[in-house]
Amino acid sequence: MVETQGGGPGDGAAEVLDRPLPDGVRRRVVQIVSDGFGGLTLGELPAQLRQYARFAPNRRAKFAGNAMAAAVETDTLFRQRIGEKFREAQPELAGALDSGSPPPAADPLDVAAAAYVLRPHGWVKLVTAAGEEAQRADAERADEESRAELERLHAELARAREHTRSETERLRAELDAAKKETESLHRKLRSALSDVKRGEAALRKVRDEVEAVRAETHAQVSAAESESRRLKTRLGEAEAALEATRKAAREGRSVEDMRVRLLLDTLLDATQGLRRELALPPVSVRPAETVDAVEPGRMTPKDIAARALSENDPAILDQLLALPQAHLVVDGYNVTKTGYPQMPLEKQRLRLLGQLSQLAAQTGAEMTCVFDGAELVAPVLLAPPRGVRVLFSKPGVTADELIRQLVRAEPPGRPVIVVSTDREVADGVARAGARPVASAVLLKRLS
Repeated sequence: MVETQGGGPGDGAAEVLDRPLPDGVRRRVVQIVSDGFGGLTLGELPAQLRQYARFAPNRRAKFAGNAMAAAVETDTLFRQRIGEKFREAQPELAGALDSGSPPPAADPLDVAAAAYVLRPHGWVKLVTAAGEEAQRADAERADEESRAELERLHAELARAREHTRSETERLRAELDAAKKETESLHRKLRSALSDVKRGEAALRKVRDEVEAVRAETHAQVSAAESESRRLKTRLGEAEAALEATRKAAREGRSVEDMRVRLLLDTLLDATQGLRRELALPPVSVRPAETVDAVEPGRMTPKDIAARALSENDPAILDQLLALPQAHLVVDGYNVTKTGYPQMPLEKQRLRLLGQLSQLAAQTGAEMTCVFDGAELVAPVLLAPPRGVRVLFSKPGVTADELIRQLVRAEPPGRPVIVVSTDREVADGVARAGARPVASAVLLKRLS
């Protein structure tokens, strides 16, 4: 229910609209407010409408229509200001409403909207009459549209019936022609079926003869293929055996030659190192020199005991690498994940290999770094640093097994040092004659 608020005596303020404002009247009210909106100052506008003060009338009616209708309904002072602007714009219509005799030729919606804003005596009747008139006009317009639509549908139905009648006659004529053509085709088909039956009989006879010849040929070809496969198999076995024999002889000779030569170099270097270590004088030994005593500057047994190194002392690694023909085998990921596990695998490898390259340059020892290839998703593009051999285990082979293969490949007597914290690896290489060293020792030596 829309209820008006206070005004002057006799201005219709006490009248009450007991139904919603008709849509047509509401739109005209919004247009009146939008037209009078621009003539008001910013202070004269309600707070909720001030943001639309700079809008053009059309945009103002479009975006602020609901807010303006609510302001006119609830804000009496704002409605009176809009009414004053309307009186200035349309004094004749405003005067006619004040006198109680609206112009008969005026649009009822315009009269009702002006009455709603100005609130003269009897404005509720004017708004109600305009709403009813608008409803009657809408009903008449809808009835007229329905009548026109019905006439259009009747016309379309008549056209459809006429089209159906003509289409039916055309289809009947086509059906008669199709029946005649079908009878002719049936006669031709019966003649063709007779010819086909005779051709099928001749074809079956020829097919039987071809099948007999094909079966005989197939049997001969199968026998020839079986003999050919047997001969190829025997030839392949003979070639494989010959190649295996040649390869075994060639590899056995080259591997044994390499192992003997490496062992010989190890013995020669050890002999030279022993000669330098003993420092034998060129003269014969004097009897007095055989007496057990401590000479000035010589080491006592107590001093020798003080030279023993702990297993965790990185100096022990330098002593091992100083042995003739020493070979250092490093369990790569075991060392990197002990020293710097937070780094990506690629950076772990690069850091370790760079440090091993420096160690190889300092000691001159042979160095091999082994990584587990099972963790790789693609081949590693890596240029091995100078002095370090880099190996990745094959699919199905762990890095521990590859390290044991490297130790077994060395000749007995050559110094082999294996760096790994894995107890199983350490025990295995120790049984094979290598010297295990903890990863922490190598990390201390590299740092």
